[in-house]
Amino acid sequence: MKQTRVIAVLNQKGGVGKTTTTLNLVHGLARKGYDVLAIDLDPQGQLTSSLGLIKRDIEGLEKAMLNGTPLVSVTYPVRENLKLVPAGYGLTEVEEKTEGGVARGKLLKNTLETIKGKYDFILIDCPPSSGLLVVNALFAVNEVVIPMTGDYLALQGLSHLMATLKNFEKALGNTYKQWIVLGRYQARRRLAQEVKEKLKQYFANSMLLTEISESVLLAESPSFGKTIFEYKPSSRSAKEFESLVDDLIIGRTY
Repeated sequence: MKQTRVIAVLNQKGGVGKTTTTLNLVHGLARKGYDVLAIDLDPQGQLTSSLGLIKRDIEGLEKAMLNGTPLVSVTYPVRENLKLVPAGYGLTEVEEKTEGGVARGKLLKNTLETIKGKYDFILIDCPPSSGLLVVNALFAVNEVVIPMTGDYLALQGLSHLMATLKNFEKALGNTYKQWIVLGRYQARRRLAQEVKEKLKQYFANSMLLTEISESVLLAESPSFGKTIFEYKPSSRSAKEFESLVDDLIIGRTY
């Protein structure tokens, strides 16, 4: 029985690199020999397509959450040691669900209970929203990876997200382990440097040590259904993500 780490990759602000971060973390972990499950909780399905799984009318996570379909029946092997539960075409139905009270927020948690212990890591790529799907993610996980960019709007978004997490911690009587990832980083930009220093000042124990530099390669690779380790394995981006994976495994922060 494995001690499964269940992690949401989450930021309510769009354009901060959530899917890029999830994509390369899950493959990076799998390449190190860990058994990894990636869950695409975003109805846009970008993680699904980025891992090369492109099927029309694919059945995915919503079948398990809404119909009680065994999760294993909508789980697809996509790389060695890496499996994916895709965002199916009906995932928006979960977001729109109005009946069921508090139980609506525990659909994903209940679904994952059936497979905990089978994986070393479960990473959930969340949509950029504060809706029911994100609520489901927060009920289901005990760790949160927060991708950030080097601008002040991202800092404002982080403040809002931290408040949301605190509210959930109070309601659940639980504390989330939080990991901040500085991505799309441009070291020559003064603003990016200032944001980095602010993050280090206030979140040093949560900020993973490796920042991910802005790179066109990271934008290109998903269009080929590849991770950075497959698309340009010798690139700076691949080396940075390999280091970030190590950060996450051992909790290496500033």
